[in-house]
Order: sequence, then C-alpha cells, then structure tokens
Amino acid sequence: MLSLVIPIAFTLVGAAVALSFWRLLRGPSAPDRILALDTLYVNTIALLVLLGIHLGSALYFEAALLIALMGFVGTVALCKYLLRGDIIE
Repeated sequence: MLSLVIPIAFTLVGAAVALSFWRLLRGPSAPDRILALDTLYVNTIALLVLLGIHLGSALYFEAALLIALMGFVGTVALCKYLLRGDIIE
C-alpha cells in the first residue's frame, strides 16, 4: 500500500511546489510573494519527509527540521522588513 501512495504524494506535493514557485515569481505584491515563499518552505519539508519515508533514512528528517527553522526565521525577517523597513533595530 505504501509503495502505491508515496509516488502519488510525490506528484501532488511536486505540483504544489511548482504552483508555489509560480506565485513566487508572478505574485502581484510583496506580501503575496512572502506567503508563496513560506508555502514553498512547507512544501519542501513535505518532499523531504516523503523522501525520508521512501528511502528509510532519518537524515532527511533532520534536513527538514533545518529547513523549517530557516524558513521560519526568513519569513519573520521578511515580514519585519516589510512592516518597518529594517530588520534589526
């Protein structure tokens, strides 16, 4: 059952990555692009978790945690820059 579901999940999450990347490039405003970048981080984490399940390796889960941490910090920094015009006060 898992051998059938994993390729379907890869396809669907890959499509979500493509659509997020499209919104990142074509977003009408900066907040839309930041939201697309945040969604792209989440989709990348999902792809890494799926790859870790598929290959049976815990290394991909650690990489997903690092991307989650960097994505959160990046999103907060970009939002703060949009609101205030600087990142560090």
